[in-house]
Amino acid sequence: MPPRYAHSDDAGADLFAAESAVLQPGERALIGTGVAIALPEGYAAFVVPRSGLAAKHGITVVNSPGTVDAGYRGEIKVTLLNTDRHEPFRVEAGDRIAQLIITPVSRAVFVPVEELPSSVRGEAGFGSTGVRG
Repeated sequence: MPPRYAHSDDAGADLFAAESAVLQPGERALIGTGVAIALPEGYAAFVVPRSGLAAKHGITVVNSPGTVDAGYRGEIKVTLLNTDRHEPFRVEAGDRIAQLIITPVSRAVFVPVEELPSSVRGEAGFGSTGVRG
């Protein structure tokens, strides 16, 4: 089944499972979608979790976002993870399992330097701004 937008203003198109599987608590599985795409140069597709599966069942995409490069021509597969500690999750062929976001991408030119220019933030990272505003 080809990807499909559920609403006219959605950023992500739904990806559907092409096969069935059962994910036990804590288990991951690579699920085929039966879909291959040809993106133009300068574009990439990103496979991201569906919020409803995450909130209701603890199902997420392990390598989120999964990157589909413009030159890739194979089947898009989704590595699902069941984060629920107690309940298995059943995937049936035809189920919506992830979303595909297609966007233009920029290519950087990496230039080695001895020192970076200063900034207000500096080297602070990983929670340095705290939780509350």
